[in-house]
Amino acid sequence: MNEKEIATIFKAFCDENRIRILLLLLDGEKCACRLLEEMNITQPTLSHHMKILCDSGIVVGRKDGKWIHYSLSDEGIEKAQKFIEFLRRK
Repeated sequence: MNEKEIATIFKAFCDENRIRILLLLLDGEKCACRLLEEMNITQPTLSHHMKILCDSGIVVGRKDGKWIHYSLSDEGIEKAQKFIEFLRRK
C-alpha cells in the first residue's frame, strides 16, 4: 500500500457525514434512496460522499436498476486496519 492509497482511505474517515454513512452501513447493504432518507441530504451531496467512500475501498456499490446499493467492504476495512496496526508497531 502506498501513501496515496493510505491518504485516500483515511480521507473517507475525515467527514461527519461519511462517518454517519459508515455507521448506517454497519447493519448491512443499503440503497442510496434509503441513505438519502436517513441522512436528510441532497442526492448530489450523497453522490459526492459515496464517491470518496468507494474510491477509498471502504465501501462498494452495486447497481440495481436506477439505484445503487452500498455496503462495507471487508477488504477495504482490512487495509485500513493493517495500516493502523503497522503504525502501532513502529
